[in-house]
Amino acid sequence: MVCLFLSLAPLVSKVKEPQVETMVDVLCSNMTSDKEQLRDISSMGLKTVIAELPLTSSGLTLTGSVCKKITSQLIGAMGKQDDVSVQLEALDILSDMLGRLSGALVSFHSSLLSSLLPQLTSPRMAVRKRSILALGHLVPCCSPALFSQLTEHLMKELAKGPPTSMTRTYIQCLATISRQGGHRVGEHLEKLIPMVVKFTGVEDDELREYCFQAFEAFIRRCPKEMSPHIATVTQLCLKFMTFDPNYNYDDSEEEDEDSMDIDDELEEESDDEYSDDDDMSWKVRRSSIKCLEALISTRLDLLLSFYSSICPALLARFKEREENVRADVFTAFSTLLRQTRVASSRHSLIVSGSDPGVRREEEPAVALLKKQVPATVKALHRQLKEKSIKSRQGCFCLLTELAHTVPGALEEHIPALIPGIVFSLTDKSTPSTMRIDALSFFNVLLLSHPPQAFQPHMQVLLPPVVACIEDTFYKITSEALLVIQHLVKVMRPQGQAGGFDPKPFVKEVFSVTMKRLKATDIDQEVKERAISCMGHIVCHLGDHLRAEVQGVLAIFLERLKNEITRLTAVRTITLIAASPLKVDMSPILPEVLSVLGSFLRKNQRALKLGTLACLTALVTHHAASIKPAALEPVLSELPTLVDEGDMHVSQVSITLLTGMAKAYPSSLAKISSSVLPGVFRLIHSPLLQGSTLEAILEFLQALVLSKTSNLSYSQLLKSLMEPFHRSQSSADGSIVHRQSYHSVARCVAALSSASPKETPGTVAGFIQQVKNPGSPESARVLALLCMGEVGRKGSLGGSKEVQGVILEAFSSTSEEVKTAASCALGSMAVGCLSDYLPFLLKEISAQPRRQYLLLHSLKEVISACPASSLSPHVESVWALLFQNCECQEEGTRNLVAECLGKLTLVNPAALLPRLKQLLKTGSPLARSTVVTAIKFTIVDHPAPIDSLLKDCIGDFLKTLQDDDINVRRIALVMFNSAAHNKPSLIRGLLGRVLPHLYKETQIRKDLIREVEMGPFKHTVDDGLDVRKAAFECMYSLLDSCLEGLDILQFLDHVEEGLKDHYDIRMLTFLMLARLVSLCPAAVLQRLDRLVEPLKATVTTKVKAGSVKQEFEKQEELRRSAMRAVAALLAVPEVERSPSMAEFANQIKSSTDMASIYQSIQGGEGGGIGATESMDMS
Repeated sequence: MVCLFLSLAPLVSKVKEPQVETMVDVLCSNMTSDKEQLRDISSMGLKTVIAELPLTSSGLTLTGSVCKKITSQLIGAMGKQDDVSVQLEALDILSDMLGRLSGALVSFHSSLLSSLLPQLTSPRMAVRKRSILALGHLVPCCSPALFSQLTEHLMKELAKGPPTSMTRTYIQCLATISRQGGHRVGEHLEKLIPMVVKFTGVEDDELREYCFQAFEAFIRRCPKEMSPHIATVTQLCLKFMTFDPNYNYDDSEEEDEDSMDIDDELEEESDDEYSDDDDMSWKVRRSSIKCLEALISTRLDLLLSFYSSICPALLARFKEREENVRADVFTAFSTLLRQTRVASSRHSLIVSGSDPGVRREEEPAVALLKKQVPATVKALHRQLKEKSIKSRQGCFCLLTELAHTVPGALEEHIPALIPGIVFSLTDKSTPSTMRIDALSFFNVLLLSHPPQAFQPHMQVLLPPVVACIEDTFYKITSEALLVIQHLVKVMRPQGQAGGFDPKPFVKEVFSVTMKRLKATDIDQEVKERAISCMGHIVCHLGDHLRAEVQGVLAIFLERLKNEITRLTAVRTITLIAASPLKVDMSPILPEVLSVLGSFLRKNQRALKLGTLACLTALVTHHAASIKPAALEPVLSELPTLVDEGDMHVSQVSITLLTGMAKAYPSSLAKISSSVLPGVFRLIHSPLLQGSTLEAILEFLQALVLSKTSNLSYSQLLKSLMEPFHRSQSSADGSIVHRQSYHSVARCVAALSSASPKETPGTVAGFIQQVKNPGSPESARVLALLCMGEVGRKGSLGGSKEVQGVILEAFSSTSEEVKTAASCALGSMAVGCLSDYLPFLLKEISAQPRRQYLLLHSLKEVISACPASSLSPHVESVWALLFQNCECQEEGTRNLVAECLGKLTLVNPAALLPRLKQLLKTGSPLARSTVVTAIKFTIVDHPAPIDSLLKDCIGDFLKTLQDDDINVRRIALVMFNSAAHNKPSLIRGLLGRVLPHLYKETQIRKDLIREVEMGPFKHTVDDGLDVRKAAFECMYSLLDSCLEGLDILQFLDHVEEGLKDHYDIRMLTFLMLARLVSLCPAAVLQRLDRLVEPLKATVTTKVKAGSVKQEFEKQEELRRSAMRAVAALLAVPEVERSPSMAEFANQIKSSTDMASIYQSIQGGEGGGIGATESMDMS
């Protein structure tokens, strides 16, 4: 019969609705049978049917009717007070059904609540517990009115002062509905908290445990509403985390243990002898500690206060006698460390001076943690030798977290930690997992602390790790090899002269690693770690190995030929090749080069990159041992790798070519027809920039210096410039991209710097090119840019002829030529400041019509020149800019602002107060220029201005309250720049700034006007740009200052934005998707209010007669809204919302909406990821 009921599962989806209903009727009637076996089997059958009911829109009718039948029967079964087993089965099935299909039971919610509440007073504890479980599944989907009814019922019952057993049930129920119902409990907390606080005073350990579980649920689900009660709850937790009335902690246990020895007997053995089966106080301690952990993990804003209140209390509880409670203490402290690391990563580094050696401002929480490190180690190092495996694992996890959070903090405590590490590695009763944890922590310790800290202890540390390499379990061997690899670096750190002699340890380390290296019948992970470890031994200690090195290199060659180990072998050979010990690799080099050449043909990117790096290291460090002919297989493979399709592979390939050009000039004679065309295509590519361009510049210089006959200066120059001398209507029809002009100009300058004798002739040619009216525009533009780049190197001097050519180019009819002349003048001035800057300033004053172009030149000078060169000219430049800060032309004004901002970086102490003064006295145009200038002082790397700016940025942000709408918009743009690039500047001001930011998100009717355009009237919203700027700020704040935001208040304004203009709705859909990933609990609180605008957007259709652009805009808006919906539906708890469940069904049932949803989910990388990037330029 059991098999018969289990076969119901496939039947549910196959047979028709009436037959399913008949099956359910039979099962329900059998469930109340007097026969226990029949009841059990019927219950299993019902659970099977519930698990198989369809959730799709097509099956909702069947699901709804079956649920109603089962529910009415279950309500009747629950009323059977005489048969507890029937009640328990009914409650079990009801929990399953509510957990999976609560949305289909909305009409029954009220009657279910009425049936479940009386069960909370059942004399049977099992019935009460299952009733609580069922209520927990009911609350996510029930209406707010029903939720309030349930909560008020519990509060009313608690207020009556029921017996302790009943109080326990009600408090447990409160904790459950808070965990499941989340934010809904928030509005009742004012009444609930005092009640729960009062019950912690009742002398009942289980009741206290449930009280703290309720507090934990409140803290996790309603962080904002709990804020007023945090202090009370914290005090209770601190009080009861030490609640142990049956045990006396002897103060002598805390005596200094620094002289511990591994063979010492543990003094805590007497603790293990203590046993009291009736003692439940450990549950109170554990629940209060878990409550503290919830507090730490949810309130990053209170982190500093936790270090004064919670941190010392947790440290004091490291002596906890109960193993499980002690593990929770370690977990809570680890959470505190993790939160400190989060705060530290968000803390922007502020530098007080330009000197890179200046100490950076430290995150306050990290500074507080450092003070606690000695106490932490003192409390833990004794635990590291306990017999309890769980305690030791907790210690290692905590110490690992500490080493990650504050690297180097454990340096002076390493002598105290070593005995514990050695004990876990050598103790015979220690399980494998414990050894792995110990090795893993040791590895972290080695990586985060200087070698000198470990060198004195090498005699003690090495033997147990070597023994672990011999272990039969591959995971232990693998971890031990990694530790040995780092210990080898400790023995002889590269680049550091030390007095430590590694000789006594070399043989032991080499022999044990060699044994694993030779073995072929071992795990892949061990093979790779053995190769890597031996590579480090040869690299750091090769001079101590003598004859053994050649044997090792032969094994590496074998591993290189093996497909499974080749990538690790490539990386290891790279390491050895670059070793300062100059290891002799000549016996294996010919064969290695041949194998490496074949790897360049493989379609495995990591292998290609590793191979190119290896070849570069060999060519750079072992050129004397390599014959040029051996490199021909490599050269033949390089042309296909130099391609714009993969810039990184191209860069590494060109770096290899540069090495070859320097080491073997003769080998490059053949590349002019093979590799060079690809290099020139790359130079002319619009994608070329950054490190790849730098690699090409170095390569071209190496080619010129190699003096190879067919790779001369003139031939390279001709190849570079040829595409720009063709007529625009040339046969191949190719169009040269603007970016490639700048790339080629830099390449020409690099060639000139490598051949100074050729430079005057080249520059003369450029001048003729610019003067010749018959030259193509592209050739003139390139000639100007090349002159600029050559001049940047200081090769032109203050040539009057060059100045005349530039001024003449400013009068050209071509905008491209004028822009190129502007760039060229700026670049020349960078190379020869004393000649060109006075000329530039004079022209800006004398030529108002050319002012915009000349200011571009000035901007280039200020951006590129070092502060020391600019300092003598600051006053003259500042005076000129000051005169133009109220220019009517916005483009010119923005350039003036950028120049002012970048000039302020030269001498912030003197110039920042001047900007501040101008803010007080200037016109709206001047104020907008000043605020824009401040935006350009906020750079995304540490700068000397940061500490000064942090003190006065609040004054500049007061312009958010300016009467002029344009000034307010620019202030928002500046605020956004600070939030995006250097959030530490504005974190402390959020309380003052956010109200003004939020104010700017409101639609203002007084800024909306109607404009008549012929017979039509057009609405213009002058406040739209300000609102867009405000919402962009909000988006930036999500990433940089999340902990400083009241998310519910933030969501209020996001909600308004969802109903605003097209541009703002697009922004707020992005923000909503981002919020879902950052703080889903807060979004769930506002879900019902957010669904409506999303639904309105997704279901809106464009009027039939609209233009194509309207259709495209609306389609993009719908897709953006659907991305936000997809992000919401990815949160498991979302489907418990009736409105969201209804909307999800609406999407599934509509072909149009379902297709958009499917394309978001599949065609755009999972939908959600694509939404989380936003162009903040």
